[in-house]
Amino acid sequence: MKTIYRKLPLLLFPLWGLGGLFHPLWGQEGLPFLNAIKQNNTTLKALRRTGEAQQLENKTGIYLPGPDATIDYLWGTPAAIGNRTDITLRQSFDIVALTNIKKRIADQQNELINLQFRADRTTILQEAAMYGIEIIYYNILKKELSRRLQHAETLAATCAKRLETGNATILEYNKAKLYLSSAQGELSRAEVERTALLAELQRLNGGIAIALDDENYGGDALPPDFETWFTNIAAQHPALEYARQDVKYKKQDLTLNKTQNWPSFSIGFISENVVGQRYQGISIGLSIPLWENRNRVKQAAAAVRAAESRQTDADLQLLTRLQTAYLRAHSLRAIAADYRQALTSLNNSELLEKALAAGEISLLEYIVEMELYYSAIQQTLSAERDYRKAVAALLCNNE
Repeated sequence: MKTIYRKLPLLLFPLWGLGGLFHPLWGQEGLPFLNAIKQNNTTLKALRRTGEAQQLENKTGIYLPGPDATIDYLWGTPAAIGNRTDITLRQSFDIVALTNIKKRIADQQNELINLQFRADRTTILQEAAMYGIEIIYYNILKKELSRRLQHAETLAATCAKRLETGNATILEYNKAKLYLSSAQGELSRAEVERTALLAELQRLNGGIAIALDDENYGGDALPPDFETWFTNIAAQHPALEYARQDVKYKKQDLTLNKTQNWPSFSIGFISENVVGQRYQGISIGLSIPLWENRNRVKQAAAAVRAAESRQTDADLQLLTRLQTAYLRAHSLRAIAADYRQALTSLNNSELLEKALAAGEISLLEYIVEMELYYSAIQQTLSAERDYRKAVAALLCNNE
């Protein structure tokens, strides 16, 4: 029995994974397809066009009304008194239009639309980044599983030959076949998952397929210091900018409602022509809003207070959420490093190979040990993937 397994090749990944399994963190700079998704995503195109329409709508109705012209022609009875012609030209004015408040409010509303679009775009790009990292994970995993399958095929073939010569038991042969079946199933499942993820990425890319065969996550992009990083992004983060801009908008709206309590006026020219007589002069009108704007100022003031509360809440929520995400990513990096170090220092594949060849362990024991080894590799890969996803989720807030 000692010579049975000496012909088995060394396909047990002796330290190969240290160069191929683990890569520096793939930051957003390692996701080049995100630029394509920005251009091709149909949801973003629809949001962009909807926003453009809303911005144009916000720019309507903010200017002075057009002048009003009236011509009246009246027939006189009896005919001896002649006919009469009245001409009136009138232009209305209101304090709101003269102070340009409506235009400033429209500009702020349009800025809110831009900020909402940025937030929606960040959500879509973050989803795409998660798919991309998963695909990279399955690219690496498939290579790992292919090596495992190759080893399982060699092991099963050797065991089948030894079974024919009586140097292996049916139990050992069945275990080798089961080991082979498990390797085939794991590889097939990884391919199915990878294909599904590519389909999701294609959906986000407007139906255009994306080829993603990379096995490298890219450079380590986890910010070394959270406080400094957060201070930098807080000034331009869409959620915080939206909350700040909303407060400005509500304050302008409060000013608008106050000015709507002021009178509006009109000025015009009037001409009246009758037989042998003509009257002409100016017309001045005044409109005083006594009842229609009741409680509008109170409502606008309450809206300002509500917006300020939302801004305070947005600041706190973002800080807490990103701080939690940063700590999670930092912890996952440590976990991935521990898995990596353990796999490197505790790699017993060569020792198991020698022990099996020397007859010190049975085939069943060998397969069990190798399954534990492969399980450790997959756990390491999963930990590395989770770390990349945590960092991507953190950095997408800086889009």
